[in-house]
Amino acid sequence: MKTENEVKIQQEYMEKVKHMNDKSLKYTIVTMGCQLNENDSEKLCGMLEKMGYSKTQNQQEADLALFNTCCVRENAEDKLFGKLGELKRLKEQKGIIIAIGGCMMQEKHITNKIKESYPFVDILFGTHTLHKFPEDLYKVLQEKRKREDIIDIDGKIYEGLPIKRNSNKKASVTIMNGCNNFCSYCIVPYVRGRERSRQPRDIINEVKELAMQGYQEITLLGQNVNSYLKVERQKGIPFEEYEGIHSFATLLQAINKIDGIQRIRFVSPHPKDFTEDVIEAIAKCNKVCKLVHLPLQSGNTKVLKEMNRKYTKEHYLALVEKMKATIPNLTLSTDIIVGFPGETEEEFQDTLDVVKKVKFEQVYMFIYSRRVGTPGDKMENQVPEEIKHKRFNQLKTLVESQIEENNQKYVGTIQKVLVEGESKNNPNLLSGRTDSNKVVIFEGSKDLIGKIIELKIISQHMWYLKGEKDGKTK
Repeated sequence: MKTENEVKIQQEYMEKVKHMNDKSLKYTIVTMGCQLNENDSEKLCGMLEKMGYSKTQNQQEADLALFNTCCVRENAEDKLFGKLGELKRLKEQKGIIIAIGGCMMQEKHITNKIKESYPFVDILFGTHTLHKFPEDLYKVLQEKRKREDIIDIDGKIYEGLPIKRNSNKKASVTIMNGCNNFCSYCIVPYVRGRERSRQPRDIINEVKELAMQGYQEITLLGQNVNSYLKVERQKGIPFEEYEGIHSFATLLQAINKIDGIQRIRFVSPHPKDFTEDVIEAIAKCNKVCKLVHLPLQSGNTKVLKEMNRKYTKEHYLALVEKMKATIPNLTLSTDIIVGFPGETEEEFQDTLDVVKKVKFEQVYMFIYSRRVGTPGDKMENQVPEEIKHKRFNQLKTLVESQIEENNQKYVGTIQKVLVEGESKNNPNLLSGRTDSNKVVIFEGSKDLIGKIIELKIISQHMWYLKGEKDGKTK
């Protein structure tokens, strides 16, 4: 069945559910994991609201509880099972519908545990069947029986699903799904499937629509975002070239021309796919933020090989130097895993060495977590937990010392800041982010929210900068 026909069928199910519900129904949603999961949740929320549900933060008043899961880290499983335990009473009292989707549902041992230990769950759906959620919900309501809608084959890309975005200033746009890298620590290729790119026309139309709605910043999403259309070109899979787009670099250039959009970000790229044309596009496109996320994972070549990362320490550092020489005002963020199987103290020191040399603006640090079904889980030389935590703390100390040093260079400068809303810790202050993704807190009127303004940075405070209004709004 063509994807547009499937979407039309699901739209009909949305109408059926809406007509079945003769009162105002409410839902809660818990999203775990990455920005791709957040984007999927926005689509789920869009479908639910088309079906007559409204969102609530109060689980006690919800008629439907939805979980969009992640399986990258072990604590996500613990969080899900804890939440399900809390919902058992609500299920008994008011018959709340419980639905679980996302990456974790592609793992057979997890779905088996849910069916055995939490038999009151109504709907299980996977990453490839998200678009069918209206049909699954309708059949649960109509037939009063549980639904399991999970497939192992690679899903298709479905255009035209409704979406309820979390912000009216910043939006994420998925440009591709799946991953072909098979890093030995990562479960994502097994639960998200192989790489498949959206058609250029669909991406451009979505971004243009966002610009018309007043969005200022977009983030392009993909598991390996800078390999956009690479598989299609290599395998001769048809795609419609639109506005000259045939690669990630040309996609950036095309989006850069769209009026209304002021900032373009992207996550997550892979170092092996940072080709010359991508680096040049970042340098020349004035709207593309010069904070680039460049995942390291480990600074040791042997560990990188065991991780199946396809680059060396030397290659990574050379790439950093090339990017710094080409892209003005470049800043870098990264991901690092501590305690991968077999990592020695000497090999861990290589990671610290790279961090010292690069001086990342932001570092997302993770203690290695075994994932069932990955090669890393089967490796015999697992690093003891106490050593993992010791190394994590060493890395954390180094990173925090560098953050303080990096922050100091902002003091006294004028920065363009997208004002996102009230500060989480002080509603009397506003909060926004610089091009380099630094949080800035400042005094200002609420009518500045959603605008890009110039602020003078007057002090730094480790996790945020303090600014004062100094300049024109945009």
